Amino acid sequence: MQTADTTQFLAPDLVKDDWNFLEVWVDSMQSPPYVLLLLGDKMEGCYVFDPSEHYSLVKAFQNYEEAQLWLLEDEYEPLEGRLFSLEVRQSD
Repeated sequence: MQTADTTQFLAPDLVKDDWNFLEVWVDSMQSPPYVLLLLGDKMEGCYVFDPSEHYSLVKAFQNYEEAQLWLLEDEYEPLEGRLFSLEVRQSD
């Protein structure tokens, strides 16, 4: 029997070309601490990715405030600093 991969991914071009910032959030109560990545796009959407699960999309939000509230409710804390897309050297 032939099967098809039905895993849904966030549109790759959106993540590759339209991201605005990246934050690292940590659950420091676990040992070692558990890390999630919060990626904000230029249209104000935010996406939480899990690096330990092949950067799978955990949850999508319409804005930063919703994402922040969700992470804080689960006792995640942001690491200081934010990486902006403009700071990353783009190669052609």
